[in-house]
Amino acid sequence: MVVKVGFAKVGNIATAPLIEFLLDERADRNDIDVRVVSSGAKMGVEQAEEVAKKLLEFKPDFAVVTSPNATLPGPKRLRELLAEGGIPVIVVSDAPAKKIVKKLQEAGFGYIIVTADAMIGARREFLDPVEMALFNADLIKVLAVTGVFNIVQVELDKVIDAFKNGEKPTLPRIVIDKDKAVEAANFSNPYAKAKAMASFEIARRVADLTVEGCFMVKEWERYTLLVAAAHEMMKTAAKLADEARELEKATDSVYRSPHSRAGLILSKRKLIEKPAKPV
Repeated sequence: MVVKVGFAKVGNIATAPLIEFLLDERADRNDIDVRVVSSGAKMGVEQAEEVAKKLLEFKPDFAVVTSPNATLPGPKRLRELLAEGGIPVIVVSDAPAKKIVKKLQEAGFGYIIVTADAMIGARREFLDPVEMALFNADLIKVLAVTGVFNIVQVELDKVIDAFKNGEKPTLPRIVIDKDKAVEAANFSNPYAKAKAMASFEIARRVADLTVEGCFMVKEWERYTLLVAAAHEMMKTAAKLADEARELEKATDSVYRSPHSRAGLILSKRKLIEKPAKPV
């Protein structure tokens, strides 16, 4: 069976740009068919309705909805329309979505909330296209190395496997914190694990400054400094993530989990060895 997976994106979080590629990193899986519909940066109700309409034409077996702040009207409307179309929905969002976890559960939605997927410093005096790209590049590195992407990969593959086996899927309901993330990263070196944990926590706390700079402080000189400081924190988080991975490389113990053509998650540690199915 080929499982049809739909991704609906409104606005951007750092988990979103590569999320569909986490399922098919070599573009050679033969058990899934994927479509992505995005509204770009905008995330209003009108855009959400257009995204839902287009994705429903694909008739996915399940859908993943990514957005900042899933409490907002646009993301809410998007997941509701997909659910009304009979599609199981998994919400992937950032820390503000923790406020609606109970409502998501009651409505039957799955969710993966990434607390380290921090808001960007969106002030015109500071943020231009290059700065936006650099922030997301740093944050994507943090999410990749610290184990967040491992969790997303595994949880979405569980849903795919359920459909392949003719079973009703159990949708993930996870709030990813530092402990869950670094455990999923499977570090062999405790110093690497510690650096990754520090990286995750710095990234998580970036939002404290960006929220303050974007919504609370009104003097432009002050908020410009605040959001700039937040981006410096994210740069430091990315550096720590790099250092964690380099420690694993130094002992030839980087954990890798590639997919087979049939969609099995394989694993390996040493660089010069073939991946095998996990025991």
